[in-house]
Formats: sequence, structure tokens, C-alpha cells
Amino acid sequence: MSTGSAGPRSGSFIATQEHRRFTEFARTVQRHRYIGLCYGPAGVGKTLSARRYAHWDLAEPLLLAWGPREPSDAKVYAALARSRTVFYTPAVGASLRELRSELERLTTRVNACIDEHVQRGQPAQGISSSGGVGLLIIDEAERLSATALEYIRDRFDRTDIGLLLIGMPGMEKRLARYPQLYSRIGFAHVYRPLQGEELSFVLTRHWLRLGMTLDDADFTDAQAIAAIARLTGGNFRLLQRLFLQIERVLRLNDLSVITNDVVEAARSTLVIGAT
Repeated sequence: MSTGSAGPRSGSFIATQEHRRFTEFARTVQRHRYIGLCYGPAGVGKTLSARRYAHWDLAEPLLLAWGPREPSDAKVYAALARSRTVFYTPAVGASLRELRSELERLTTRVNACIDEHVQRGQPAQGISSSGGVGLLIIDEAERLSATALEYIRDRFDRTDIGLLLIGMPGMEKRLARYPQLYSRIGFAHVYRPLQGEELSFVLTRHWLRLGMTLDDADFTDAQAIAAIARLTGGNFRLLQRLFLQIERVLRLNDLSVITNDVVEAARSTLVIGAT
């Protein structure tokens, strides 16, 4: 079963303004039961935000193993009762049978978790206080074949569940070739790279994680900020990869300040690209 692709590689989560915009977008799609389309360059944080919205990092291990219940599973039930969301990433070249089977299995299991939470008499503080799954998020939706897209459209028509498709720029043009699906898209959201104050906020968090204080009025810090912005273009994933190497360079050289030279040394160990 292919449910997601972030996991341990995703690094620590930072609630950016772009993530908050995505959250509000997803809530709107779920509340109104529309089809929503979210697209943006690779690495900007689309998948991280979607998994966060669905509480998927917490829920995925239980949903995949689906073995005997444990008392600790109660927190998963509560999280899924709040989000009422299924997150799914189709495998490359997956057949229609696989797609149908995996979506039905995931939806059934999430509904069972929600029911378990409700039957225990716990309040369900989500988009809706009743019912089961209210939103299906499909990541990397460009992997879906024409037949799979038609199945997704038919499934949307037959259920009272919102649908959110996530993909790369250009996906909206491809979907326009399928008028029955495209006409049902009620909302679209462009997920953008970090810029300006938002980039400064994220960089400040990275500095703090390394035990330092970022001062953009300091010439050395300003140089490092400019170099990082130039190298990453505000790409969230590249920032995480670059700071892993910055931390390594600081440790190996017993340094306590992030300089332009440190940034360049970290960059030299990376294959810079938005993937």
C-alpha cells in the first residue's frame, strides 16, 4: 500500500505562512466537498503540509500494520477524528485495480479509527462533528492515468467527500483536457517558495536549532542569509538539506558562526536542485 512519501526524510516541521494558507485551503475544500487543486515546484512543502493536515506521520504506521489494537492507538483515533482525512500517494504505474483497492482499504481503516474514537465517547473536534472521512488528498496526482482520473472523478460524484489533488506546475493544464473532472474543480492554490519575511522566519528557526541567534543587521549574518537565499531560492527542502550540511561543517571545523564560507562549503557537498 502506497500512502505517502515523506516520513523520516521530511525533517522538523516549521509552520510557515504558506503552510497556513494550505491548511485554510484544505479546510475549505473539505467543508464544501469540492475538488481542489494545489500545485507548486518540487520541494516547496506541499507534501509536508498535506501530511501535517492529515496527521499522517502519526497515523500511517497504524494504518499500514493494522494489527492488534494497543492503548496508545487512542491518540491516532483522536487525530484522525480531527482531520477526517485520507492522504494517498499513487505508485508509479499503478493499475486501476490497485488504486481502487488501496483507496477503499485506507478509507475503511480511517473510518474505523474515527468510529473507535466516537464510540469511546470522545468529542470529535474536526471539520465535522459527525460522519467519517471528509477529505481525500492525492499527492503526486500527475502519476494518475486518464483511466485513474476518470475513476477519481466518478468516486467523487458518488461520495460526499472532498478531493484535493497535489502536483507540479502544469498539472492544471493537463487536467483541463478532462472537462468532466476539470469542471468540478472549485478551488486552486499555488504553493510558493519562501520569500522575504517568511524566509527570514525560517532561517531564524534554523539558527536557533543550532544554538545561535540570527541578526540580519550583522554583516556576517547578512552575507550568509544572502548566500542561502541565492542557493536555495526559498525552496523548503533545499533549505533543510543545506542546513544539515551547514551543521556538519560547523561541527567538523569547531566553528560557532555561520559565515558565507561555511555556506559555500556546505553547498559544495550538495547536488543543488529542487528535488
